[in-house]
Amino acid sequence: MNRRNFLTLTGTFTGGLLVLPDFLHAFGSQNNLVVGEQCVVFIQLNGGNDGLNTFIPYDDPLYYDLRTKIALNKDLVVGKNKGMAFHPSLKDFAQMQQNGDLTVIQNVGYPEPIRSHFRSQEIWQTATDSNKYMNEGWLGRFLDLQCNGHQATAGINLDSIDNLALKGVEPNFITIKDPDRFKVKSKEENVTLSQNPHLDFVRKIANSVTEGSDEIQKALAKSKTEISYPKTELSKNLEWIARLIKGNLNSKVYYTSLNGFDTHDNQLAIHERKLTDLNDSLYSFYSDLKQSQLLQNVTVVVFSEFGRRVKDNGNGTDHGTAAPMFIIGGNNKGTILGKNPNLADLDNGDLKYEIDFRSVYASLLKEKMNFDYSKIGIANKPVSGLFG
Repeated sequence: MNRRNFLTLTGTFTGGLLVLPDFLHAFGSQNNLVVGEQCVVFIQLNGGNDGLNTFIPYDDPLYYDLRTKIALNKDLVVGKNKGMAFHPSLKDFAQMQQNGDLTVIQNVGYPEPIRSHFRSQEIWQTATDSNKYMNEGWLGRFLDLQCNGHQATAGINLDSIDNLALKGVEPNFITIKDPDRFKVKSKEENVTLSQNPHLDFVRKIANSVTEGSDEIQKALAKSKTEISYPKTELSKNLEWIARLIKGNLNSKVYYTSLNGFDTHDNQLAIHERKLTDLNDSLYSFYSDLKQSQLLQNVTVVVFSEFGRRVKDNGNGTDHGTAAPMFIIGGNNKGTILGKNPNLADLDNGDLKYEIDFRSVYASLLKEKMNFDYSKIGIANKPVSGLFG
């Protein structure tokens, strides 16, 4: 069996629990841990979030001229700052920025943009050019070089399916849906495998499963939820991540996502609901970490695979290009980077990107992970002025 396919099968714990054959339980666990306090938490907004209605150029008359059906009234937006403001559902985003803990990076995208959800997500997850393809994700390549051998919990993906961004040559991440149910018992038995490389890879997977289960349960046992979280899936995922961080799991990367941002129709109502979920879930996570005095060690990255068209379609927006990214915690400078969207200078109706998303990745790797981003093929220079 192709080992990548095997990783896909064994790395995804649908429903939070993987049932393994008995012989895989016998490999025991290893004690390798990724050492270091800093970690990065990614929240991927699937579907193409409308950046112009998230961080709004409320002071630009063209915004209202081009969005006659879906523009947000300037009297309703919150956190006004240099002609920009947040959607009213993001009141806590405005508060986090006022606290100096949230930076907005404007007009983020990449050259020759692709408007396909799947392909654009793939580009963001591999950090490659839009005309190139790669089987390993940018975080997977980073973990391959950063880890000493394979380390099961170097990356944690809170989802029911694997994420390409974390896939590398070695199984350095685990996908789980419910950490509390992810319990795999190891047996003290000696099992000898042949020198077949595919079976050796099976052994690594087995070690990853047992080690990952043990380490996750240890972290959960050492932590508890300090505050009340909303009752949504994203909130639950962020609550788990907070528990794992507070329990000293020492994962370098946590990843989760929120679906539902493909707002071609009925955008105002749908977008309000999705942004409310994002705001409330993330502010609870932020407050939890701040209360635990861990916010300086945790950098949260919120992004989407593309933005939406500048002009509305009558009841929503179609697929576009550039959009803002949000960075929370990690001693970011709490500012706005990049120029305000230029609605008078569009590329065939779309915003022109100003900052390549790989420059943001470069900043994260250099400043938060003390890692040379060029080693995984990122040639873009880091964004300046992001971290203190």
